[in-house]
Amino acid sequence: MKILRTQTLRGPNYWSIRHHKLILMRLDLEDLAETPSNQIPGLYDGLLDVLPSLDEHFCSPGCRGGFLMRLREGTLMGHVVEHVALELQVLVGKNVGFGRTRESEKPGVYNVVFQYRDEQVGRYAGRAAVRLCQSIIDAGRYPQDELDKDLEDLRDLANSSALGPSTEALVGEAEAREIPWMQLSARAMIQLGYGACQRRLQATLSDRSSLLAVELACDKEGTKRILQDAGIPVPRGVTIQYLDDLEAAVEDVGGYPIAIKPLDGNHGRGITLDITSAEDAVAAYDTASAASKSRTVIVERFYRGRDHRVLVVDGKVVAVSERIPARVLGNGRLTIEELVERANRDPRRGEGHDNVLTRIKIDRAAIALLERQGLALNTVLHDGKVAYLRATANLSTGGIAVDRTDDIHPDNVWLAERAARTIGLDIAGIDLVTTDITRPLRDADGVVVEVNAAPGFRMHVSPSEGTSRNVAAPVMDMLFPPGTTSRIPILAITGTNGKTTTTRLSAHIMAQTGRTVGYTTTDGIYIDGRLVEKGDTTGPQSAGVILRDPTVDVAVLETARGGILRSGLAFEVCEVGVVLNVAADHLGLDGINTIDQMARVKSVVAEVVAPEGTAVLNADDPRVLSMAERVPGKVAYFSMDAKNETVKTHIAGGGLVAVYEGGYLTLHDGQESHQLEFAEDLPVTLKGKAPFMIANALAAVAATYSLGADLESIRKGLRTFNPSAAQTPGRMNLFDMGDFHVLIDYAHNPASYEALGGFIRNWDGNRVGVVGGPGDRRDEDLALLGELSAGFFDYIIVKEDDDTRGRARGNAADCIVAGIQKTNSKCRFETVLDETRAIEISLKEAKPKELIVILPESVSRAVSLVEAFQTLHARA
Repeated sequence: MKILRTQTLRGPNYWSIRHHKLILMRLDLEDLAETPSNQIPGLYDGLLDVLPSLDEHFCSPGCRGGFLMRLREGTLMGHVVEHVALELQVLVGKNVGFGRTRESEKPGVYNVVFQYRDEQVGRYAGRAAVRLCQSIIDAGRYPQDELDKDLEDLRDLANSSALGPSTEALVGEAEAREIPWMQLSARAMIQLGYGACQRRLQATLSDRSSLLAVELACDKEGTKRILQDAGIPVPRGVTIQYLDDLEAAVEDVGGYPIAIKPLDGNHGRGITLDITSAEDAVAAYDTASAASKSRTVIVERFYRGRDHRVLVVDGKVVAVSERIPARVLGNGRLTIEELVERANRDPRRGEGHDNVLTRIKIDRAAIALLERQGLALNTVLHDGKVAYLRATANLSTGGIAVDRTDDIHPDNVWLAERAARTIGLDIAGIDLVTTDITRPLRDADGVVVEVNAAPGFRMHVSPSEGTSRNVAAPVMDMLFPPGTTSRIPILAITGTNGKTTTTRLSAHIMAQTGRTVGYTTTDGIYIDGRLVEKGDTTGPQSAGVILRDPTVDVAVLETARGGILRSGLAFEVCEVGVVLNVAADHLGLDGINTIDQMARVKSVVAEVVAPEGTAVLNADDPRVLSMAERVPGKVAYFSMDAKNETVKTHIAGGGLVAVYEGGYLTLHDGQESHQLEFAEDLPVTLKGKAPFMIANALAAVAATYSLGADLESIRKGLRTFNPSAAQTPGRMNLFDMGDFHVLIDYAHNPASYEALGGFIRNWDGNRVGVVGGPGDRRDEDLALLGELSAGFFDYIIVKEDDDTRGRARGNAADCIVAGIQKTNSKCRFETVLDETRAIEISLKEAKPKELIVILPESVSRAVSLVEAFQTLHARA
C-alpha cells in the first residue's frame, strides 16, 4: 500500500457536514486492490492480537464487534486502515469514531477518511495505520515495541499541541453554547465569536482584564498594600533586595515563623513557607531572589492554616478549592521514595498541567523539606503518617485540590469578592490561608495572602476530591451576557458561475444598511470597501481574515469548490447560503469527475445554513433545486421564469422568491409582492441584455433580504452597483472605445461561455472573440469552448494562458480550434498563443460598431491594455 496524498479538513466538507475535523488520505492499495481481508492470511488474528480493542468498533452492522464481522466476511484494506487509524487515536485518549472509505475514480486508489481531534495526531495515526497493516500482511505481526513507540509518539504530539486545562474548559463551554472559536497565531490567544462580536482569551485572561489590575496582581507587595488600605486582612510583611536586610525584615514582621517569596513570581515558584531559622531564611532568600525578575523578595509573617483558592469571576465567587501540598501517606512498609513512585503511577498524574494531577518530583527542595521534617527518601513512614514533598500547595508541583465551594462562610465570600474588585480583576484567584474556611476569616486568624491574575481552572474543573465546578460557564456569561450574540451574519455564495458578481453586489447592498461589510472574491479580500489582500481569496483562509476582523458586522463570502474540497468551510453554519448553478467545470480535479459530484460539493453551502437561516437556490437549475430537501433552515428561490412551477408553488405557500417578471426584479414574501427595479435600468444588467447578470441580481436580492436588508437599501444597492473594471474586475466590464466596444469577462468554462453568449448575440454589429481556456481542463471541455465560440463570434482569436498547467504550449489552443472547426468549418479564426499580443491585435484591427470580447487569464493585464489603448486614441 502507498499513501499518495494526505489532506486535513477543518470545517464542513464534501465528506461530512457534521464531522468537521477529518483526515483525507488517498491510498493506493497496489497489489491488494482486488484482495479482500478474508483472503489475506493472518490478517484477522494479527490485527486482533495487536489491537484487541477493535472489538469495540460497531461499523456498518451497528453492533459491538461489527467491524470484526466485516473483517471476517471480507472488506478491502482501505476500510481496514480507516478503523486502525481511528483506534490508534482512541488508545491515546482521543475519542474519535467517524470514518468512511470510498474508491476513487482510479481503480485501486481509495479515499480513506477518518476523524481526528488533534490534527498532528490524526495525520500520524494515518501513517501508522498503513505501516501496522502492511507489517501484519507481510510478516503476520506488528511488534509490540513498534506499537508502544507509535502510541508514545502520538501522546507526545497530543501533549505538545494541546490547549492548557483552563483553555480546554473555556473552549468546551464555548462549544456547548455553539460559540465559534479559533486559535490566533500569537501569544496562545483564543478568539471566541466572529467579527465585531468577538471576544479574546489568553488562558484565563480576557479582553476585559484590566492591564493595571494584572500588573498590580503581579506586584505582590503592591497588592498587599492596596488590600490593607481597604481593610482586608493580609500578612504583615516587607520587601527587600539585599540579603543584608533579611535579619531586620524578620524582626519587622514579628519574628519566626516567616514566609519568603519573590515579588513578581507565579505558580508557587521561589516560595518557601514556615521558615523557623536564620539558616533556612538565607536559603529561602536565595531561592526567591533567583525566581524574581526584579530580584526583589517579600518577607512575610507566616500564618499556619490551610491554603484555599477562591475563584472570583465578574465580581462573584464561583468556586473554592482547598489546596494540599504534594505529600505521601505512610503504610508502614514502603519508603518515601517508593510511596512517591507509587503515587506517580496514578493515571491522573502527568507532566505540568497536562493531566488532572501533576507528578510529584523529588529534587533538592523536596529533600530539604523532608530533612526539616526529620525524614529522608529511604524513611519507611509509619501507617497513616504524612510526609510533605512541597511547602506550597500548587497543583503544578504535585499538590491536590479538594472542592470546598459549599463550605465557605458567606463573610469570606464577601471578602473575596471585595478583594477582586479592589484589585480590579474580572477573573481572579484569591488565595486565603485559614484554619477553618467555614468561619469568618478574622475569627480564624486567616489572611488573604495573594490575588492572582489568570488563575488556573484545573483545580475547580477536575478536583482530586469533591464536586467538579463548571467555572467556564460564568466566564462565558460575562463575555456574552444573555441577549448578546457571538456571531456576525454570514452570507456564503457558491456556484459554477456568477459567484463574484453576486458576492460583490450582495456586499454592496448590505453596505447600504450602514453596516461594515467584509467580503472575499476571486480578486481579493475587502473590508468596508477597501482592498485588504489581492488574489484569488475564495477559500477558508481568506474567509478567516474576515471572521477575525473586529470591525466587520457582516461577512459575505464567495465560496469556491477548491476550498470546500481541500480544507472544508471556515465556518460551521451560515445565516444565508446561496447556490447559483452547477455546470461542468473543474471536472477531473480533486476526485470530482461528474456534474452530480460537483453538485454535491456545492450543496455543502446549502446544508450548513442555520435552522433559523435561509438557503437561496436557483429554481431554474434542477441540480440546485434538488438541494432543498437537505437544507436544515428555510428555502428561498430565485428564477428568471415567473412560470416556473416550483416558484409558483413556493409563492402560493408563502415562501420567499425573487423572480424576473414583466421586465422587473420582483420579490415575493408571503402575501406581499414588491416590484423592485426595472431590469433595463440597472447598470449590472447592461441595459437588460445580459440575462445571467439579471439572475445574479435576483440571487443577491433574495440573499440580502433574507439577511435583513430593507427594501430601500436593496433598491439603492441595485441602482448604484456598476460592473466596471474598478468595482467588479473581469465581470462584464464594458468599455466604450468610441467607434467600437470592448467587453472583458472572466468566463472560462462552457456554462459561463453559454451565459455570455446570451449577451453577445444581442449585440448589433460584428463580434470578435479573444478566447482561451485553463490548461488543467479536459480536452473535451476545451473543445466545447471552441464549439460555443463558433456559435456567437464572427471572428475568433485563440490564445493560451501564460500558465499552461502542465500542457505543452499550443495543445490547449489546438483543442479549442478543433471545437471551432467541428461546429463551423467556415468560421474565421487565427491562433495567437500570447495573450497580450492577441489582445493588442484585436484592438488595433477593430472595426466600427464592433464588439470585442476578451476572455483573459489575467483580468488586470487585459484591463490595463484596454485602458492604455483607450487613453492613447483619446489623445490622438
